[in-house]
Amino acid sequence: MSEHLQYNKAESKDVEYLLQVLSKVHKVDAKLKEEFEKHLLRLRIKKDLVLFNENEVCEYIYFIVKGALMGCTTHNKRKITTYISVENDFVSSISGLHGSGYSQEYVVAVEDTDLLAIHNNELNRLFTYHFGLNYIFRAILEKYYKDAQQRAHIIRVGNAKERYLYFAKTNPGYLDRLPLNLVASLLNVKESTLLSIKRSFLGLTDRRKELEEWGQKLEVHIHKNQSFRHKDIRLQSLAKEIGLSSHKLSIVLNSYFQNSFIDYINHYRVNWIKESIRNPDIIQNFTLEALAYSAGFSSRSAFYNAFKKRVGMSPLEYSKKLNQ
Repeated sequence: MSEHLQYNKAESKDVEYLLQVLSKVHKVDAKLKEEFEKHLLRLRIKKDLVLFNENEVCEYIYFIVKGALMGCTTHNKRKITTYISVENDFVSSISGLHGSGYSQEYVVAVEDTDLLAIHNNELNRLFTYHFGLNYIFRAILEKYYKDAQQRAHIIRVGNAKERYLYFAKTNPGYLDRLPLNLVASLLNVKESTLLSIKRSFLGLTDRRKELEEWGQKLEVHIHKNQSFRHKDIRLQSLAKEIGLSSHKLSIVLNSYFQNSFIDYINHYRVNWIKESIRNPDIIQNFTLEALAYSAGFSSRSAFYNAFKKRVGMSPLEYSKKLNQ
């Protein structure tokens, strides 16, 4: 075990935090809590320092409070990242779990990392007397095994893009947080390839964000100005009103709202008419055709077709249904 590490007795708040995590799996009784209060340790490891080395016994099992660790091995003088763990993950030697043998991997801090630790001798003793702890660690190991199996599968059969998407989905935010070379090593892709994929997805994200911003701006403008009620409204005129090119507004309508221009405008017109029909004072004083022209429809047939397309019944049927 690395000699530079300084272990201290864990504080009460550390114990409480860890027990809260464990109790989500199984209830932790008072006796087990006392054991953790006696034997739980705390340490801080600086970035790039080794927690334990290859070919030595890992004496502890660790819990990451804050920071990130990576497991590594060497093959033909090349470092291979086997896993990356962050907050609320447990870390120990996989090959020498619970101090059962020499570790085939070494673990190093990716960031300054705060850890809680319990010695394997104490942990093995607690396994003997506390069923709940066995249950908890069985669940933890099952989750780790499933995650590892999924990661191994995607690395074996997935292409570089699929591996990137897998990592982004299962580790949200880590692609911006962790060094790209480590993620590339973990996913077994070239760093340049991973960077190219990341940039392409960042571009997509930026475009989606831009579409969302313009879509929201369009909605505000339509609600505020009731532009849909103008019979002569055109894509070009609406684009000019909100400060977009016709081409970009068309993209917003097609990609963000998944609508053509006329269907988007008719959606607002039909909703305006439906609200008007629900108002007794309005429907008593105006015919359906008068409401249609006021909403912006230029003909009776266009009104009826648009209304039935969106509502599934004619305006007259809708009005009668409301008055039943």
